Amino acid sequence: MNNQSILVTTTEKIPGKEYEIIGEVFGVTTQSKNFLKDFGAGLKSMVGGEIRSYTKMLEESREQAMIRLRESAQKLGADAVVMMRYDSGSIGNDMQSVVAYGSAVKYIAHNE
Repeated sequence: MNNQSILVTTTEKIPGKEYEIIGEVFGVTTQSKNFLKDFGAGLKSMVGGEIRSYTKMLEESREQAMIRLRESAQKLGADAVVMMRYDSGSIGNDMQSVVAYGSAVKYIAHNE
């Protein structure tokens, strides 16, 4: 199964599906800031406005965390991940960590 086919949802329920929870899954990435971009961001923070290099770094970090979350779910044989959340934080002055986490689930097949 391609891990892109694993449904990831922020909700607790998947309409029309019954499932069992098979475990928690995480996708974590830590990115460091480029010194030159960091210097430019420092200047930008003095005048205000969006710091696009940081925004881009966080967007890329969230994408990478989601890829790793799906890989983790696939290793457990999951069909989906429910209750997915993101969390992020700084590590020191020059690194940002992002985690995507949720509950991996396996669909229950009904013989009719």
